Amino acid sequence: MVEHLRETGVTDDQIIEMNFETHEFKKMSADDFYYYVKERIIPGKRMYLFFDELQRITEWEDTVNSFQVDFDCDIYITGSNAYLLSSEYATYLSGRCVEIKMLPLSFSEFLYFHDFEVKETKSALGGTRTQVFDKHGERYELREVFDAYMRFGGMPGIADVGLDQEKAMVLLDGIYSTVVIRDILEREKRRGQKRITDPVLLRKIILFLADNIGSSISVSSIGNTLVNEGLLEDGKRKGAPSAHTVQSYVNALLESYFYYDIKRFDIKGKEYIRTLGKYYIVDIGLRNYLLGVPNRDSGHAIENVVYFELLRRGYDVAVGKVDHAEVDFIATKADEKLYVQVTESMTSEDVRCRELAPLQKNNDNYEKIVLSLNPGLDTSYDGIKSFNLIDWLIGKA
Repeated sequence: MVEHLRETGVTDDQIIEMNFETHEFKKMSADDFYYYVKERIIPGKRMYLFFDELQRITEWEDTVNSFQVDFDCDIYITGSNAYLLSSEYATYLSGRCVEIKMLPLSFSEFLYFHDFEVKETKSALGGTRTQVFDKHGERYELREVFDAYMRFGGMPGIADVGLDQEKAMVLLDGIYSTVVIRDILEREKRRGQKRITDPVLLRKIILFLADNIGSSISVSSIGNTLVNEGLLEDGKRKGAPSAHTVQSYVNALLESYFYYDIKRFDIKGKEYIRTLGKYYIVDIGLRNYLLGVPNRDSGHAIENVVYFELLRRGYDVAVGKVDHAEVDFIATKADEKLYVQVTESMTSEDVRCRELAPLQKNNDNYEKIVLSLNPGLDTSYDGIKSFNLIDWLIGKA
């Protein structure tokens, strides 16, 4: 954002940046904070204030609210979820407050961050094919690079350590530890609440959800399933945790943006269904770190990728129910609606029938598409478009 402002003509003296993790601001009080900024305000000019890890300043919200009253300024704030959830900022800030949600890298961004360039090259048959070149000129098939994305995920830090399995797992371990240990467990302590007190149970629920991304899950069944599968038998437990307890742990994971939940929508009944939602993990690389098996349930893994791509493109997303069949995603925004099925391959007749049936049962006029890694030769089925998933991710479909 700072770079964008400079490119649009905002001068450096209109920009104030403060990172409260640095030693320079370690002992700063709320009053010190106010006067530090006030001394740098230029009368008659709009100021742009950037504050990282602002929660380290006690009573920071009063100072920020004063800035809004006293100065002509835009204010940008980041803070750790260990101290304050992003959803809670609006309660502390008077006036207009906009939350900007960040997601791990999309596949297109992954290519950019890792210095890959997509090019059209000539094939032996005289046509063209899409290939990828790294910064050294090495050539790769697009599917090879997509497989790397599905293994390493989209955490930007991976680009710093390179596509090295051992280094990537160390980085992902650090991210996992930060989210779970600091952002969830420490936040509960600071809140003075005792909902999330069992780190073993928390990890088991994390692993269960990671192993069941894209599956219909009832929160009330998670504890029983963990016990039945022997995942909670440590000699101390007398039974499954209550549904209320499991819901508290799941809510904490949703609040920390480690998992996202998606509701089911009855297309014919035109209403949301309360039971059996689905959960997707924020980064497929984190799932591989947790489960240790990069190709585990690859069908649901690519479904996970499509879900977050739809979010990035600005859609509200739900699971669709048509009679006893299911549409993977109903994506809506403004006057646009898109029905999406995701599958690994469309070459088998049985798979085609299974994937197309829910879309064929829905006879409205909105666009319906099937995304697959192997779409076969047909590009449409009775008006239902079939796209190569990777082409769709990079904007070629």
